[in-house]
Amino acid sequence: MLRTPVKMVAAALAAGAVLTACGGQVKLGAAAVMSTDRISASTLSAQVANLNKNYQKYKDQIQLQYEVSQMPQQVLSWLIRFQVGDEMAARNGITVTPGQQQAELQAINRNAQSSTTTGAPVPLRALAVENGLPPDLLGDLARYQFIQTTLVNRLDGGKDPGTTSGRQAITDEFNGYQCRAAKALNIRVSPQYGQLDYTQISVIPLPSTLSGDASPSPSPSPSSSVQLTPNC
Repeated sequence: MLRTPVKMVAAALAAGAVLTACGGQVKLGAAAVMSTDRISASTLSAQVANLNKNYQKYKDQIQLQYEVSQMPQQVLSWLIRFQVGDEMAARNGITVTPGQQQAELQAINRNAQSSTTTGAPVPLRALAVENGLPPDLLGDLARYQFIQTTLVNRLDGGKDPGTTSGRQAITDEFNGYQCRAAKALNIRVSPQYGQLDYTQISVIPLPSTLSGDASPSPSPSPSSSVQLTPNC
C-alpha cells in the first residue's frame, strides 16, 4: 500500500545528446539528468558493478526479482528514487540525522529477517541484491524510508486509519507528494537505459519497433499501467 516500493523491498529483504521519452535532452555521459543534479553513466556503472559483485557472492542464497541483464535499470531506478526522496524532504521540511538513518537501517534489517520464509537469517546485503539495490546504498535506502515514514506519519497522525478507504486516502495523498517532488525534478532518463515509469519510479524499457510494424510494440514493464509523465 504505502511506501511502495520501499515497503515492498523491506518485506522482500527477508530485493552527443540524445532525446528521452519525456522530452528534452540528456547530456553525453549522463544516465539521467534532473533539474538540480545528474546521475553520471560512470556512477551508474560503478554501482552496477557493485551489485553484480555481490550477486556473485550471494547468488546461492537468493532468488533475483529481475533478470541479470536488467541490473542497470534496477540500479538507476533506486538512484532516481533516492533523489525524489530528498526532494520530498526538502519540500516538506524533513531532515534526517545520522542517528535516525542508522536506526532506520536497523529497523529495515529486523523487518527483513522477520519476513524470510525459511526462518534462517539471510544477510541484509544479500537481500538488497535480490531486489536490485547495491549493498553499498543500504544507508541511502534507510534515509529514503525514514523520509517516507515521516511524511506518512504526518498524514495519518502515526495511526492506521483502520479502514480500506482511509488507507487508500492516505496512499493517494502521499502519492501526490511524491508525484509533485518527481515533477519538480524534471527527470530525463537516457534512452540507453530506458524511460521512467512514474507509478513506481522505475526505469523500464523503451518501446521496441519491429521491422514492418505500423506502430511500436511496448516492452514489458513492472507496472500494469505505465505512466510516463507525472499526473499531478
